[in-house]
Parts: sequence; C-alpha cells; structure tokens
Amino acid sequence: MEINFKGKRALVTGASKGIGRDLAIKLAKCGAEVVAIARSQELLESLKKEVPSIEIVTLDVGDWKKTQEVLSNVGPIDLLVNNAAVAALYPVTNIPEEHFDQLFNINVKAWMNVSQCVVKQMLHRKVPGAIVNLSSKASMAGLEGLAVYAATKGAVDAYTKVAALELGSHGIRINCVNPTVIMTDMGRVGWSDPKVADPMIEKIPLKRFGEVHEVVDTILFLLSDKASLITGVCLPIDGGYTAV
Repeated sequence: MEINFKGKRALVTGASKGIGRDLAIKLAKCGAEVVAIARSQELLESLKKEVPSIEIVTLDVGDWKKTQEVLSNVGPIDLLVNNAAVAALYPVTNIPEEHFDQLFNINVKAWMNVSQCVVKQMLHRKVPGAIVNLSSKASMAGLEGLAVYAATKGAVDAYTKVAALELGSHGIRINCVNPTVIMTDMGRVGWSDPKVADPMIEKIPLKRFGEVHEVVDTILFLLSDKASLITGVCLPIDGGYTAV
C-alpha cells in the first residue's frame, strides 16, 4: 500500500530521536514537507544532515507563549503528530509536585497548545487535516509506578475523542495511538534486562515488544487518505496486551 504526502506539510514534535525522528524521516520519504520540532539543537542538526529537506525548529513546547509565537511563523500545516512527551516512575504514595507539573505541562498542556495553533490555521485556510497524538497503553491498563504518566495519557485519549467530535465537520481527523514498550534506544536501555522485560512480555499475546517502524507505519496510515473515515480512535499498538 503506497502512501504519498506530496503537497502536504507535516509538523512533528519531539522529532530529534526515537519514534519522532524516524517518523519525520519517513514522512519526508513519502513526499511531505516536514517541520521537525525538538529541544535539542544538536540532535535536530544531525537529523537535517541526514535528510536536508527537513526544516528544523528548536523549541521547548512546554513554553506556552513561545510555542504560539513560533508556530505562527512556520507556515501552513496539513498534518500534525504530537509526539513530545516525558515520563518518570513514582509510587502513588510519593508523587512529587514537580513531577506532576512537568508531566502534565508537556504531555497534556503543551500538545493541546500545539494542536489548537495548528487547528486554528487549518480552519482559517478552510482545509482538511489529520492529527495523530502519541498516547500509551498506560492509559488503558494499570502499570505500576506510572500513575501520573497514565493520567496524562488518559487525558490525551479523552481530548482526542472530543476534538474529533468538534472538528469532524471541518474535515479534520484526530486519532491517537497507544503503544506498548517500543524498542527505541531508550526502550532498549530500560527493558534490556530479562528480569524486567520477561514478566511484561508474558502478558503480551504476541510475546514481544514493539519496534519503532510498527508505530511509525501506523501513524503514517492514520495521517493518510487511506484512513479517510477514521477519526476519534485510540488505537493500541501493543501486541494484544489490552485485549487480555
């Protein structure tokens, strides 16, 4: 199945590494004009060196006003992927205030801000569009130590459904994907120990974690016209974990 984004401009947050980086590269290969946003100038420059056509923008999306200022100058956007996120482990009886504030600021407030900036210009241009939000299986199943992270991803799911309802009549589709552990560089570090990984894998019907391309390919499909009747969906990419 060929997916072609020629003539489309795509914005990806958290694009300097992991899923976001691979997604930006694949979008460019599919013909999109890509704007890659992240905090690390160094990593963004390495991305541009690899794919010169990608436009890079150094930005901390956690800065509300700065984000609005920057996005007002990036030009028209047809496709948006809200990928930037942070995570940390704390038990429910010992959640630091700064942890709560940081996760909700980046994982909820920041991408809502990015979304409304992009959607407003879509509405002004009177064009259809597609948005995919990166959620997590943590919003669908209890995972020890991830209370705040799971709460932020639950907010992602809820917002996605409401936004899909409000914007559907304008031809703007909004979906989210809910991956399991994905073998990014960070994922390999955190889940390389069999003592940690094996109990989780045992709960996954397909008996493995996910690879980056499996998330990227799903996002590309949801952004494309191949998914023209799909909106408001929270799609697990979890090997069947949430089906059990």
